[in-house]
Amino acid sequence: MYSLLLAVIYLIFISLGLPDSLLGSGWPTMHVAFGVPSSYAGYVFMTVSFMTIISALLSPRMIKRFHTKWIVIVSIFLTVIALLGFSMATSYAMLFVFAVPYGLGAGAVDASVNHYVANNYSGSVMNFLHCFYGVGAVISPNIMAIALSKARWNEGYRWTAYLQILILLVCIISLPLWSKNEPDSTKKKEEVAGIRETIIRPGVILTLIAFFAYCAGEATCFLWTSSYFAGVKEGLSARLIASFGSLIFGGLMLGRIISGCISNRLGDRLLIRIGIVVEVLGILLVMIPVSSYIPAAIGFVVIGTGMGPVYPAIQHMAPTNFGEKYSAAAIGLQMASAYFGSTFMPMIFGNIQEKIGIGIMPVYLLIFAVLNIAMLERTYVVLRREKEKNKALIIFI
Repeated sequence: MYSLLLAVIYLIFISLGLPDSLLGSGWPTMHVAFGVPSSYAGYVFMTVSFMTIISALLSPRMIKRFHTKWIVIVSIFLTVIALLGFSMATSYAMLFVFAVPYGLGAGAVDASVNHYVANNYSGSVMNFLHCFYGVGAVISPNIMAIALSKARWNEGYRWTAYLQILILLVCIISLPLWSKNEPDSTKKKEEVAGIRETIIRPGVILTLIAFFAYCAGEATCFLWTSSYFAGVKEGLSARLIASFGSLIFGGLMLGRIISGCISNRLGDRLLIRIGIVVEVLGILLVMIPVSSYIPAAIGFVVIGTGMGPVYPAIQHMAPTNFGEKYSAAAIGLQMASAYFGSTFMPMIFGNIQEKIGIGIMPVYLLIFAVLNIAMLERTYVVLRREKEKNKALIIFI
């Protein structure tokens, strides 16, 4: 029964990944249909991410008050409403209405399930969990690509909504599994710390900056990869350009499969260091100035592979770094910071690329990769010093 619950959790993360790559893969066609500039994708993406920030910040309270299974059910239902709403949009303004449930659903389920897995499963399970997020994020750009070739972009959203409904039904059927298999349900609610007392813990703010940097780069890839190929490579079909939206997600999935196999042996910190080195190598591949799209396509897969272990490893370290009491709030804060990066940095990049050209994208990604590793390495130093200080205090006492 316990393994059945884990299978359902993996399916939940497939559903979490499904909506995330649709806007980026469909936007080269959508902005023409709505008659708006290509940079306007950033405003829709910003709205989705802003609502995700709100739900992530509320997640410690929700985790303390509600059972994880109900947070999951309501969250997936909200994303179904959002996807169906996008599929029926007849104007650019309508996208903002349905961006609200789009973001609220994503943040709540992400925070609650990550907290549950970080406290109850190994780093290997956490990486495989986020690998299944990549499965969902790879599926939807290809759904959009088929929709663009066979019907319209609206159908891409509608077909994805139908898939979400099937996952929602499975989650509803599996509700009894949570009651039998949730070991953290016996923990006293008062042991869960709040946002205010968690944010002042040593190293927390540094990890927030690292998460901001990570998601700034990741979200920029989510939204602008297809547009990058449309802008710098000539003679590509709309279907091929849309399918490039899955490159980064395919890389993320590959990176998390590899990490899931080796994470228990290497540990979270080493995985992160290796991952960011691989990410930088991928960025350098994208920078190669050739007319063929193949090196850049390989480069985005490599970027995603390098990014793969970073997000789950930082989340999995939260209980170890800050203690189980603070882990729910720490993960909620990290996700809020991550989505803050997702909210503003793709939009800022959209404005930059309009003035300079979308060819600047690899440089933009490199800046955030460096900031990410710098903040994490500083976090390790702070945590080590805090541990040594606590040991000295105990000896003194």
